[in-house]
Order: sequence, then structure tokens, then C-alpha cells
Amino acid sequence: MSVSIHPTAVVDPAARLGEDVSIGPFCVVGPDVQLGDRVRLTSHVVVEGRTRIGEDSVIYPFASIGHRPQDLKFKGEPSELIIGRNNQIREHVTMSPGTEGGGMVTRVGDNGLFMVGVHIAHDCVVGDHAVLANNATLAGHVHLGDFVTIGGLSAVRQFVRIGSHAMIGGMSGVEKDVIPYGLVMGDRARLAGLNLVGLERRGFQKDEIHALRAAYRLLFGNEGTFAERMEEVGRDMGQQTLVADVLTFARASRSLCQPREG
Repeated sequence: MSVSIHPTAVVDPAARLGEDVSIGPFCVVGPDVQLGDRVRLTSHVVVEGRTRIGEDSVIYPFASIGHRPQDLKFKGEPSELIIGRNNQIREHVTMSPGTEGGGMVTRVGDNGLFMVGVHIAHDCVVGDHAVLANNATLAGHVHLGDFVTIGGLSAVRQFVRIGSHAMIGGMSGVEKDVIPYGLVMGDRARLAGLNLVGLERRGFQKDEIHALRAAYRLLFGNEGTFAERMEEVGRDMGQQTLVADVLTFARASRSLCQPREG
């Protein structure tokens, strides 16, 4: 096993380091930390707590990973932060472990990009291929599906769910759940359509996208109640995979982000 540790780094002997781990100048690694193969801490990175970081992830200067959550209810319980493979965690990012009130674990998936100043709070669940732009913030207990993109300076309220392939425009305040494939924006975010660019880039077929657009127009139309429109969409288009994803998500939602009236 080849591990590179700069002489100025402070690495607890109990920390578990995989093969070809690189720990740069002035980093601090605590005793309960596990770094997977080829993880690289560039410099001035602090990783504490019961934190696991998957192989091939890179963390940039002044990131603070695994410290005590910013939750006054936290009483020192042995919670965890689990970060997946091949993540890029840029400067000044903060990620917190879980709490007793949220299942004791914060989870971050694989292949994510977390730009400067991103905050992932306690008990969040972040899917694979997430992109969070500069200073995007997730409050506690937020759930993101796979391939979610969040624009810079956006904030997501606690307990909000954002479905897979959704896009959050920059400087948005997200207070309600966002459907899969949805596009939202605004200082108090409203649904503004579908993330069509993202769907095309990720190789979804045209007939799938057309069906989703038709379902969207009906689901968020003006006829009847939302429950009635959901029933109609399910009856007429529920066999379409993308439409079924939206319906399943919406049925489980406590409060769903809607388009702006008019």
C-alpha cells in the first residue's frame, strides 16, 4: 500500500487509509475517518467524525467534512457521514453527519460535483451525479434524486425532496418538493416547466419526452382538482416510465412545488 502524507498534515494513527491515498499540506484527518483508494486531500482539508469517503474522490482546500452538525438537537450521538466514489468537493464545502432525529446518517452518492461553498446539512441524502453550483445550500433532511442540478446561491428548505433529473435555477429558494425532471426557479421557487435540456443531454428518447410534456400540461392544468388530474394522467399515461416516476413522487409528496398562477 502506497500512501502519501505531507509532513505538515496531522493524521490520526487510527484513521483507515486505502491504497494510493494522498494527503496534502496542513490537512487534518480524525481517528474515525475512512478514506477509500486513491482519495486525494489537496491541502488544508479537515475530515473528522465517523466519515467514509469513497475511492477516487478529491477534496480541495478549506473544505470541512464530517464535523458536528449545525443542529442544536445534536447531543453527540455516533452518527455518520458517508460519501460515495469519484466526487469532486471544491473549496470551502461543508458536509455534516446525521443526527438521531434523521436516521443517524448523511449520504452523498457517486460522481458528484460540489462547487465552492456548498453546504450539505445533517441527514441529507444526495443521489449520484449531483451538481451543486457555488454556495448552494441544503438544509437538514433534504433528499436529492440522481442527476439533480442546483444553481448557484440557491437554498433548499429542510425536509424538501427534489426528484431525479430536476434542475433548480440559480438564486432560488426551494420550499416545496420538486417533481422528477422538473425545472424550478425564483426567490420562492415555482415550477417553470421541465428540464428538457437535461433530458436530451442524458439520452432520453423523444417519445418519452413528448409523453412527459403531455402529462405535465395535464397535471398542472386548470381543470378539476390536482388529485383528479393525477388520476387522469395515471389512467391515460401512467404506463410511460417518466410519467410514472412523476406520479409516484407526487403521491408521496406532502407539499409539491407548483407553477406560478397565470
